[in-house]
Amino acid sequence: MGQAWLLLSATQRIVVASGIANIAFRDPIATATATRALGEAFPGRYVLGLGGHRVDDTVHELDGYPVPARGRAVSTMRAYLQAMDAVPAHGPMADPAPRRVLAALGPKMLQLAAEHAWGAHPYFVSAEHTERARRIMGPKAFLAVEQAVVLDTDISRARQVATAHVAGYLSAPHQEANVRRLGFGDEDIVGGPSRRLVDAIVAYGEGEAIRRRVEEHLDAGADHVCLQVLSLIINLAAVSGGRVR
Repeated sequence: MGQAWLLLSATQRIVVASGIANIAFRDPIATATATRALGEAFPGRYVLGLGGHRVDDTVHELDGYPVPARGRAVSTMRAYLQAMDAVPAHGPMADPAPRRVLAALGPKMLQLAAEHAWGAHPYFVSAEHTERARRIMGPKAFLAVEQAVVLDTDISRARQVATAHVAGYLSAPHQEANVRRLGFGDEDIVGGPSRRLVDAIVAYGEGEAIRRRVEEHLDAGADHVCLQVLSLIINLAAVSGGRVR
């Protein structure tokens, strides 16, 4: 949110979204007040992206508020949104009020995004997931999907970067569960991502290949496609766990 403030202060028209603010580390009262402040200072230009998950067996408590754990992420997010909405406003609300989207992947979280938020901001997804998300959320909810891309005419090198990116995220249980929901099995996941899985998650090659993938998302029901441009140096660091100088 601090970065959003800096970006909004330095610009005049662009809309800035957090993708995502993790509810595991933010009290809902603080999130609500910070979002309202951004909405008042930059009307219509800030979108709050919320998400949260944990990938270990430790449950922390932030002022008595539980971090989402396996099996209860949806109920925790619902409670978090309700806690935000319950924060009293001291003065008139910004018009338009800041909008919020959820980092939704599974059917229940996507439904929650349609019912209690502006929409969803799925990450690490394929065009097939976009089609499913639109079907679950209905025609009115906003759907802004993330698409990882590697712009490189050297296909072998581009595929190496894409594979490293996918391999890094498969260590997260919620991401693995999502790709399994899309029909990928052990042969695509165990021992490293298959070519089929890599090609579904990352668009790579020349600009035309990336343009086609963006169009696939739009045709599947996306309102907005956010491109995450990957590079060789970033992804080698993600795989090795080391630092890049």
